[in-house]
Amino acid sequence: MARSDSAADAANSGRLKQIALTYKMTRKADKKIGLVLAGVFLLILGVFLAIGFLIGHPVYLGILGFLLAFLGTAIIFGRRAERAAFGQMEGQPGAAAAVLDNIGRGWTTTPAVAMNRSQDVVHRAVGKAGIVLVAEGNPNRVKGLLAAEKRKMNRIVADVPVHDILVGTGEGQVPLKKVRTTMLKLPRVLTGPQVTATNDRLRAMGDLMSNMPLPKGPMPKGMKLPKGGGKAR
Repeated sequence: MARSDSAADAANSGRLKQIALTYKMTRKADKKIGLVLAGVFLLILGVFLAIGFLIGHPVYLGILGFLLAFLGTAIIFGRRAERAAFGQMEGQPGAAAAVLDNIGRGWTTTPAVAMNRSQDVVHRAVGKAGIVLVAEGNPNRVKGLLAAEKRKMNRIVADVPVHDILVGTGEGQVPLKKVRTTMLKLPRVLTGPQVTATNDRLRAMGDLMSNMPLPKGPMPKGMKLPKGGGKAR
C-alpha cells in the first residue's frame, strides 16, 4: 500500500511539474495567459453562484460552478498553450507535420508525400472533407511542388475533393497556428466508407515516406536529402 501511495504521489508531482513547465513556456509567448485563465474561472464560477442565489441553492450551484470553471480553464489553457507552441515552431521545417499529427480523430495524415532538395515539403491529410495537401517551404518553390501533387491526386482520386494549404504568414498563406482550425472548417462531403476507400487507394499508390524514413516533428535544419529522393513517386 505504501509503495502504491508513493508511486501515485510521484505521478501527481510529475504532472504538476509538467503543467508548471507548460505554463512557463506558454507565458513567454502569451503574456496575458494568467489574466485570461483567471477571468475565465471567475466568470464561470460567478455565473453559477449568481444562478444559485436566485434559485436558493448557492452551495450546490457553487460546487458545480467550481468544477465547470476548472474544466473550462483547463480547456482554454490547453488551446492557448497549443497556439503558443505552434507560434514558436513557425518557420521551422517539418512544423506543419507536427500540427497534422495533433489534428484529432477522423483524419489520416501522411507527412512528406512530396519533397525537393531544398526541404520544401507537401504533407497530406485525408478526412471527411476530402484530401488536404499542406505545403511548407519557400513559396516560390513549393507552389510548383504543391500543384504537381494536386494534379496527381486529381488523377488517382478524381471523385474526391482536393484542398491545398500553403503554410506561412504572407498573402494567401495560412499561419501555422491556424492550419488545424482551417482544416476543421472545411465542409464534410465524404462518408466514413468513402474516406477508408480513399486511404486504401492512396496507400496502394505509395508515398515518398515508404522509401525514405523521416523523423516526426520539425526536421533538423542541417538535414540533407539523399540523391534520388527529391521527387515523390
